[in-house]
Amino acid sequence: MANADSENNTANEQKNDAQQPSEQKAQGEQGGQKDKGDQKAAPGQPQKNPRKRKLLLFGLLIIVILAGVGVWAWYEIYGQFYESTDDAYVNGNVVEITPQTTGTVVSIGADDGDLVREGQVLVQFDPNDAEVALQSAEANLGKVVRQVRGLYSNVDGIKAQLAAQRAEVKRAQDNYNRRRNLAAGGAISQEELSHAQDDLTSAQNALNNIQQQLVTSTALVDDTNVASHPDVKAAASQLRQAYLNNARATLIAPVTGYVAKRTVQLGQRVQPGTALMAVIPLDQVWIDANFKETQLGKMRIGQPVEIEADLYGGDVKYSGTVDSVGAGTGSAFALLPAQNATGNWIKIVQRVPVRIHINPDELKQNPLRIGLSTVVDVNLHDQSGPVLAQQPPKQASFTTDVYVKQLADADTLIARLIHENSASGPDKAAQR
Repeated sequence: MANADSENNTANEQKNDAQQPSEQKAQGEQGGQKDKGDQKAAPGQPQKNPRKRKLLLFGLLIIVILAGVGVWAWYEIYGQFYESTDDAYVNGNVVEITPQTTGTVVSIGADDGDLVREGQVLVQFDPNDAEVALQSAEANLGKVVRQVRGLYSNVDGIKAQLAAQRAEVKRAQDNYNRRRNLAAGGAISQEELSHAQDDLTSAQNALNNIQQQLVTSTALVDDTNVASHPDVKAAASQLRQAYLNNARATLIAPVTGYVAKRTVQLGQRVQPGTALMAVIPLDQVWIDANFKETQLGKMRIGQPVEIEADLYGGDVKYSGTVDSVGAGTGSAFALLPAQNATGNWIKIVQRVPVRIHINPDELKQNPLRIGLSTVVDVNLHDQSGPVLAQQPPKQASFTTDVYVKQLADADTLIARLIHENSASGPDKAAQR
C-alpha cells in the first residue's frame, strides 16, 4: 500500500516537472511578442533633431541682438534726452495767520477748506482794550500839539519883551548921556549921575537876560512847525502804534487762497506769534522734484517738463519748465546731516531738489493740492539755459499790500488831530 502511494507521488512530480518548461516557454513567447511590439512603437516617438536645435538657438541669438539694438536705439533717440523721477511732490506757500498783539478771540470768519479773498476778515479779537488805548493816544497828541503851540507863543512873547527892553535900554542910555553932560557943567550932582548909570546897567542886564530866553525858546521850535516838532512826532508815533494795535485786533487774509490747519477757538486768549490758521494760494503751487545727482548733468533752467499727477492719473498732463536747481542735496540740509567722515561709510546716491514751474492755465483747470505725488519727465534737448541762476530777482516773488491801508488811515487821523488842535479860536469858529 505504501509502495503504491510513493509511486503515485513520484508520477505526479514528474508530471509537474514536465508542465513547468512548457509554461516558461509560453511566457518567453509572450515576452518576445511584447518586445516586438515595443520595437514597432519606437519609430512613432519624437526623436532629437540637432538641426532644429541649432535653429532655435540661432533664433534666440537674433532676438537678443534685436533687443540690444532696440535698447541702444531707444537710448540714442529718447533715453539720453529725457530724465524722469517719481520722487516729486506738489509744494506751495503756506501763509500762517499769526497775531501781532495779545487778544481774546470773539469771532472766526473762515474754517478749513473755505475760500478767502485778500483782505477778508479771518479772526476778530475783543477790541475794547485797543480802543481805550487809541483814545488815550488821541488825547495825548492833542495835548502835545497845544503845548507846542504854547512854545511858539512864548517865542513871540519873548520877542515882544525884547523889543520893549531894547527901548528901555535906549531910554536909559539917553538919560545917562544927558545927565553926564549936565554933571560935567555942574548942573547935577555926581550921585544923580551914578543913579542914571545904574539904571542903564540894569536895563542892559535885563536885555541880555531876555535875549538868552529868546535863544532858549527859539531852540525848542527852530526850523520846525507844529506838525514837524519832535514832541508832536513822538505823540503821533504813539498814536500810530495805538491805531495799528487797534487795527491788528482784526486779522485779515494777506492773500487769496484756501484755509487749512485752523486751530483757533472762540474765547481763546492768544499771544503774538501763535499760529491760528493757514491760507494756501493753490494758484501759486509748484513741483519739487528730487532727481538723483547722476541725472543732473544735462539739466538746465528753462527746459520743458511734462508732469503727471497721481490725483488724475494719465488722463491729465501738465506742462512746465525747470525754474531752479537746488543749491545742495537734501541730506546736506537735513536736521541731522550725515557724517561721512566717521564710522563705516557706504556710498549712497544723493538727490537734489529741482523746482518746476507749472503752467497756470492748466493748473486752473485741474487744481492740485500741497503734498500730492507726481511724476515728472524733463526734456533735455535744449541746452542753452544756465545750470544756476545768473541774475538776482528784480522784484519780490510774493507781495501783499493789505496792511498798507492801516498805516495810511493812521496818518490821516494824525493829520486831522494836528489840524484841529493847531487852529486858532477864530479859525475854528469860521470852520464851524
